[in-house]
Amino acid sequence: MNKTRSGLSRRLTLGALLIALAWSPVQAQAQAPRDPVALNFVNADIPSVIKAVGELTGKNFVIDPRVKGTVIITSARPVPRSQVYPILLSALRMQGFAAIESHGMVKIVPEGDAKQDFSVTRGKQINESGDRIVTQVYPLQYESAAQLMAALRPLISPNNAVAALAGSNTLVITDYADNVRRLNAIIAAVDQPGANDAALIRLNHVSAVDVAQSLGRLMNDGAAAAGQPGSARLTIVPDVRSNSLLVRSDNPARIQTLRGLVAGLDVAGAAGGHIHVVYLRNAEATKLAETLRGILAGEAPAALERAGAAATTPSAAPSASPAPAIAPVSGAAGGSMILADAATNSLVISAPDVTYNALRAVIDKLDARRAQVFVEALVVEITAEKAAEFGIQWQDLSNIRKSGTNFIGGTNLGGRNTGSNIIDAAANLGTVGQGLNIGVVSGTINIPGLGEVLNLGVLARALESDANANILSTPNLMTMDNEEAKIVVGQNVPFITGQYAQTGSTTTPSPFQTIERRDVGLTLKVRPQVSEGGSIKMQIYQEISSLRPTTTATDVITDMRSIDSTVLVDDGRIIVLGGLIQDSMQDGVDKVPVLGDIPLFGHLFKSEKRKRMKTNLMVFLRPHVLRDTVSADAMTGERYDFIRQKQAEFRMQPHFILPDMQMSPLPELANPPLPVPADQPQSPAPR
Repeated sequence: MNKTRSGLSRRLTLGALLIALAWSPVQAQAQAPRDPVALNFVNADIPSVIKAVGELTGKNFVIDPRVKGTVIITSARPVPRSQVYPILLSALRMQGFAAIESHGMVKIVPEGDAKQDFSVTRGKQINESGDRIVTQVYPLQYESAAQLMAALRPLISPNNAVAALAGSNTLVITDYADNVRRLNAIIAAVDQPGANDAALIRLNHVSAVDVAQSLGRLMNDGAAAAGQPGSARLTIVPDVRSNSLLVRSDNPARIQTLRGLVAGLDVAGAAGGHIHVVYLRNAEATKLAETLRGILAGEAPAALERAGAAATTPSAAPSASPAPAIAPVSGAAGGSMILADAATNSLVISAPDVTYNALRAVIDKLDARRAQVFVEALVVEITAEKAAEFGIQWQDLSNIRKSGTNFIGGTNLGGRNTGSNIIDAAANLGTVGQGLNIGVVSGTINIPGLGEVLNLGVLARALESDANANILSTPNLMTMDNEEAKIVVGQNVPFITGQYAQTGSTTTPSPFQTIERRDVGLTLKVRPQVSEGGSIKMQIYQEISSLRPTTTATDVITDMRSIDSTVLVDDGRIIVLGGLIQDSMQDGVDKVPVLGDIPLFGHLFKSEKRKRMKTNLMVFLRPHVLRDTVSADAMTGERYDFIRQKQAEFRMQPHFILPDMQMSPLPELANPPLPVPADQPQSPAPR
């Protein structure tokens, strides 16, 4: 019985709704446009409700087929006609549908598709309200759009969108109009210039550089230890010109704390307490102390004068006397004093606050990391030598044994002790030079002054030689900016500079020789100076020397090619230092007069020599500026991998008797341990 009454009541209610819907258009025509309307929709079909609202408001609706379901809209009192459409939008939003207004009509679509359809698009100012979908392009002035988007995303409907354009620092928001207005209020409150994000703190007594270093370590390290995520946003930069601190932080409270600490530190020092210790990171304390002494005294320090003199002579040897452990340098300005402690590479400065602050600014600029220069030199020498020799010599010594007047003679061509003379060949066949040597010998014969020699009647010689040499040297070295570097690859050869005999009271003299040792090989000396523009000025001395073959130890002959020059080259560019292109030709003929000029037959009475030598020598140079550890590691890694590859390519062929003697490979460059020979035991790994 109760179920029957409930169903009858529901049918009566639906009937009343249909009567109200049918009567609404007639009542709307009879009533004035501004008259209030009573809304009473209970479990009404959504398309029917939209149709009724269209009759009341005069709007045209296009309903997506997916829009289905029922809504409940009741009003205890009549509402103005202007509120009917917003009430409908609120009811549709609760059911997961949205209204898109475009071109005089309203499209009702699922909420998930609303952001992909056309909607009203506005700039920074928006006039719409209610539960209608709008799109806003909001340009930011101070805050980052990418960072602010993360804070706004939870406040937007799940089916709508917000995007950030990093290039123009703009937010693009698609959502309901009322929610967009709320987001605008949030963005306007956040996108404000920070009143305390940057501050200038002037110092009167202490050095801005010292305070910046101390407070930077204190506040950043303390915040990191406490786990504060914003600790990295605190930046302290000293301005040495005005002795001030430039502070920037996203937390005004930290700037106020910093101001209090600076005020407590910026006090005048007590009498006799103007002693400061400055630890240097890159500069040399003894040299920098002399420079500061020159500033106080108003004169050029001796260190700079010596450096300038050494810069003009890159091959000058460095001083052998070591610097003292603590070098006092006193200045005449206000009783200031500077001590250099070489053991800790630090400066001890005793000076008034004003003087110390000025010196501290100079120290901070001079104690900068100096660049390093890696110099690649390429020496290419190509030599080609060709020689040819042909000659025939005659002699007849058979009549020298006979008494009386006899006839002897022959052709003696070529110098003695050259390996081509017939007399030298008769005395000793071992002195005959290289090539084809053919002779006719008839026993031996005794010649006064020479002794017993071979009776050599004919000596024919023929020689042709062809020698080529391709020498490539690539010396590399690394040095600091404005510091001389030297590399020597060769031999240390003794040269006899003098000799004499000491007799004294004994009858047997004692020979004595003086010897000077010199480097013979390849020598490269470079002093680079890096400019701010990236170019490199280099003072270069390069020498290539070699020993000529000789049979006597005292007759040492060296061939030397050297270059002493100053060049300017850009970083990583190749420049040619110098070279030699030489082409020499020699042609010599030794012959018997008249007989040697006879065609064809004259070759039996002459000896001919020809020689041609071509030499091509070029020297190239390429510097690389290494300003940080990254570039130095890259250069080192490239050379290290090259050596590891060459070592890996070298392998001994296995032998059936000889033992295997392979070398242990070099370790990887990443933190490599020292290579240990394979025949030595290695230390056990730590547990």
